[in-house]
Amino acid sequence: MRLMAKAACAAAAFFIATTAAFSADEPDLIFKKSTVWKFLTPDHKLATYAIDDPIIDGVACHFTVPEKGGISGWIGVAEEVSDVSLACRQVGPVTITENFEQGEEMFRQRRSFLFKKMRIVRGCDETRNVLVYLVYSDKLIEGSPKNSTSTVPIMPWGEQQPPRCADYLD
Repeated sequence: MRLMAKAACAAAAFFIATTAAFSADEPDLIFKKSTVWKFLTPDHKLATYAIDDPIIDGVACHFTVPEKGGISGWIGVAEEVSDVSLACRQVGPVTITENFEQGEEMFRQRRSFLFKKMRIVRGCDETRNVLVYLVYSDKLIEGSPKNSTSTVPIMPWGEQQPPRCADYLD
């Protein structure tokens, strides 16, 4: 029993050390809502986060992910499920600061201790001048077909005319 406690403490310390290195890339937590109550350990929750597109000013995305509680969630070794919802919107004048490729990764977040990641990728619907965002999760061996898509029509903001996303595709 003592060996298991030491292993759990070591795993928790490793997790804290490795996630600290990625804290600069963390999205803004908006709120969490408990979905399953757990006695003496953290509850299962839904967490809603916000992130700004790093190369497109004026676009923000919000996503909600389930977060496991219990002992495995508490020490950071739980593998999170692939269910993620996504909504992206124009929140100001759109300025595209650099070229991008169709399906280019905009954001990535670890969803398990080692192997699973959630990714948000961006594309451009050239005909309609609409930014398209897709969220999905992948695993080292096998991905998940669960996904969510959100679109952002690039609209004028005040006097500024909107850019054409097609002009910034590589």
